Amino acid sequence: MRNYEQDAKTLELPWPFTGREDELELVRGASATGRPGIVVTGPAGRGKTRLITEAVRGAEHARVTGTPEARHLPLAAFAHLLDGTGSLHGAVRALSGVRLLVVDDAHLLDEASAALVHQLAVHGRTRLVVVATDGVPAPGAVSRLWTGEVLPRLALAPLPAEDTAELLAWAALEPLTVRRLHHLCRGDLRLLRDLVTELVAGGRLVAVPGTGERAWRGPLPVTPAVRERLAPVRARTGPGEREILERLAFAEPAPLPLSGFDPTGLDGADPTGPDLSGSGPDALERLETDGLIVVGDDGAVALADPLHGPALRATTGRLRARRLTGGPDRLGAALDDEQRALLRRMAELDVRPAPTTVGDWLVAEDGPVPAGYAAVRARFARLRGEVRDAAAWAREGLRREPGHAGCDAELALVRAESDEPEHVGPDGDDDYARRIAVRLGLPAGPLPPGSVFARHAEALARRDGAALDRAAVALEERGFLLFAAEAHAQAVRAHRDPRDARRSRTRALALARRCPGARTPVLAGLVLGELTARQRQIVALAASGLSNREIAERLTLSVRTVGNHLYSAYTRLGTGDRGALPCLVGETA
Repeated sequence: MRNYEQDAKTLELPWPFTGREDELELVRGASATGRPGIVVTGPAGRGKTRLITEAVRGAEHARVTGTPEARHLPLAAFAHLLDGTGSLHGAVRALSGVRLLVVDDAHLLDEASAALVHQLAVHGRTRLVVVATDGVPAPGAVSRLWTGEVLPRLALAPLPAEDTAELLAWAALEPLTVRRLHHLCRGDLRLLRDLVTELVAGGRLVAVPGTGERAWRGPLPVTPAVRERLAPVRARTGPGEREILERLAFAEPAPLPLSGFDPTGLDGADPTGPDLSGSGPDALERLETDGLIVVGDDGAVALADPLHGPALRATTGRLRARRLTGGPDRLGAALDDEQRALLRRMAELDVRPAPTTVGDWLVAEDGPVPAGYAAVRARFARLRGEVRDAAAWAREGLRREPGHAGCDAELALVRAESDEPEHVGPDGDDDYARRIAVRLGLPAGPLPPGSVFARHAEALARRDGAALDRAAVALEERGFLLFAAEAHAQAVRAHRDPRDARRSRTRALALARRCPGARTPVLAGLVLGELTARQRQIVALAASGLSNREIAERLTLSVRTVGNHLYSAYTRLGTGDRGALPCLVGETA
């Protein structure tokens, strides 16, 4: 079923540099005057080259790049800098005047070039920013840069989900689509760009009525990058291996419990899971050893790469897919189990991430998602502070069943937490406890005795900053990120020691950043109230998405002056996280 309005317009995707504030400052600091430099490593496609390009932008530097074609030619990567110098000693001397050298794809350098980079690092006269890809062979002289502790190493982590959402904001994608792409790509930004480009060019994005956003529902586009990631699966020729992988691809909503390993197969396997009898345990063990499947602590088997399941489903014929799926009854029963598990978790005031593979698969593939299930998913996401996801789930349910009371109610609560109310009363009275109860879906009365929410309300009534911080930690541990951000924000006002207040504010900023789109009275004004009039003006513009240059042009200031004001504001607030500002100054998305 697909009744979103199809949009024929072509989306422009500028792919700006997004997030990585801490990593950016680390690279800049390590490559500053008087520092030896840094090595940045990570899997292919993680954004290493883009990071170092941003880090050295505006700084005078030389750049070399390793290539597969030239890795057997001595000093080939440095040919444009050496002017015919043939010896290693001569090359070191020739490059002594280069103060900052960027070495990209250092794992592809020839041995002589790798030795030159190592010598430059050891002598310390040239600052180095070196990039190498994980998981591929590298010259020993390159790997010894970090294993020998010659240079510090930054292992680049995947781009967080909130930064992925910010990166894709230019494409106006709705939250469930963003989360799906983030999950599939696992930090591979080249794959992310490949998929989004194909979705746009292929007209696979459909408008979500009333939001200005676009959604992707349906099978995975099989692009060249997807085929490359699927190659390890297609290469499996051992007895029963492909059969296992394909069956798991169609059983990811109900992974197989391994409760009866024996030489003939899997006795006692879940009848709702894939039937692997006859495949034999040897095939499973080979696949696990080679990293294609994972076995959980509960004995459940799943594909290791989240892209493999959708890719296999997209490349399987209809008749075989129908046989492997096992019919709608199995999916319906698994979905009911998932819904009951979520309801039980919420009743226990525990909204830490839970496995929701059934619903995720159905909504991604445009399958029949019941409105009741969508309402539960919306509530679970809202309690976690994921208000945009919550709204998307509620709309998904209303798309299937217009007028569904549970989805309507969740959408109303999401809107209340996404827009700053006109009047913000005191945050330490009974009104706040009542607001908590309403947001939790409880009767507007006393909070559950002894619960983390009751402790939160009691600490607030006492204006006890330390107790509020402890309540915030407990709330975060249980997955209530938005409530935790509020508790830390309340602690800011309760602390007498400015250092304690700054720590609480920093924690509130970090948690609010993980709840994009959330606006509550407790968080409103936390930032602006601490700044000078000019700082408040500039921070508000920065929170609205303007660059330093755009702010300077609007206020008739120099870019340097804008930067200085922002730096002073960040110093006072104890944070440098520009991305958290919209959550704290009341800017609407």
